[in-house]
Amino acid sequence: MSAHEPRIVTEQGLDARVAAIVEPVIEDLGYRLVRTKISAQNGCTLQIMAERPDGTMTVEDCETISRAVSPALDVEDPINRAYHLEVSSPGIDRPLVRAGDFNRWAGHELKVEMAVMLDGRKRFRGKLLGAEDGKANLRLPDVREGEEDTVALPLENIGEAKLVLTDDLITAALQAEKAALAARGQDDELSQDNMPN
Repeated sequence: MSAHEPRIVTEQGLDARVAAIVEPVIEDLGYRLVRTKISAQNGCTLQIMAERPDGTMTVEDCETISRAVSPALDVEDPINRAYHLEVSSPGIDRPLVRAGDFNRWAGHELKVEMAVMLDGRKRFRGKLLGAEDGKANLRLPDVREGEEDTVALPLENIGEAKLVLTDDLITAALQAEKAALAARGQDDELSQDNMPN
């Protein structure tokens, strides 16, 4: 997975300004920005979601990013009031923001909110079949007989795409994390909990 694969699903307005400030800092550290979001939580909270190119993210990784982006945000000062900075992993029911994400998580259930309507609809939910030719392919469960059960959603018109939390997704995410940590030689972090006494 390339660290420099550009995000297709991106923020708007102030969130986009913040992303433009923090993304180069995060990439210089070897991580990938997933999303920035400003919310009214705790007065005002800036959430930065990021991950390593292999999809993992530790507490230490979050601290590293937090220490690096704070000075950049202080200099640029995009948020005109006090705020809490929260750096986190994307989580299991993660947003998909790069074309590669749509292939990596193929086979799982996805909720999509389009920024531009498609066939009179803005919301789609179904099984992700992957992405090709700049489109995410989704198999819809709610089609009438005789209608096409797959839809091709142009990636550049997606406002938000998020995996739906299912047992299959949890299993796949844990297996992917274990494989990534094993590839980095950190397998013992996960396996100690499962050792027989």
